[in-house]
Amino acid sequence: MQPVMSVAEVEAFLAREFPQIHLDGPVYRVESLEPGVAVMRFTASERHLRPGGTVSGPAMMALADLAAYVVILGHIGPVALAVTTNLNINFLRKPAPGDLIATCRLMKLGKRLAVIDCAIAGEGEAELAAHATATYSVPPERG
Repeated sequence: MQPVMSVAEVEAFLAREFPQIHLDGPVYRVESLEPGVAVMRFTASERHLRPGGTVSGPAMMALADLAAYVVILGHIGPVALAVTTNLNINFLRKPAPGDLIATCRLMKLGKRLAVIDCAIAGEGEAELAAHATATYSVPPERG
């Protein structure tokens, strides 16, 4: 399945429809969008760290959810009303402060539901910091 939006189009859509994701500055960036896959970068700031100097669980959950949304948007087009119906995350190890990379793959993209697999790792690290799965409800086409 080929993407129907470019990285620039997805980022412009997010900036227009969800400006709140950039309240702390541009901490999220779409790195790539390929058939069935989106890669997103999250640059954690001090605000996203928890005691012990690691990126917080809620920050990684937000990354997984946003990256899942990005892979869906990239493949169905600019649909603001696609919504998360389920998000499950397993925290596997403490990521060091710094950039996290989320790689999300479409497992299923149906007319009403999308299921996504998301792997999160520190930049340049082979071991995952977290693994998430998400299900999104895709609104019916309006014509």
